[in-house]
Amino acid sequence: MIVAHAAFPIEPDRLDEALDHAETLVDRSNEEDGMIEYRAATDVEDGATLRFFERYEDTAAFEAHTQTDHFQAFAAALPDLLAGKPQVTRFEVESATEVEL
Repeated sequence: MIVAHAAFPIEPDRLDEALDHAETLVDRSNEEDGMIEYRAATDVEDGATLRFFERYEDTAAFEAHTQTDHFQAFAAALPDLLAGKPQVTRFEVESATEVEL
């Protein structure tokens, strides 16, 4: 499984626009083959930072995602929305277990 976490600092006055793009990206990404889960949220400490949590079945699914029209549209819009440098971390995970709290 491939897990990705991304944080995008957004210009506060462009947050609504960024959220619209993120909503479309999340909706369409969750329909992709090989996608386990694709989520986005605003950061509780900095409401102008969008965080993405992504889980893919494998590397092929991750790479296919980056070639989709909806990902490309988000990537094209992003430079005008950013207030700083994005941070993206990718993990290769052999197994995962749900934990009860």
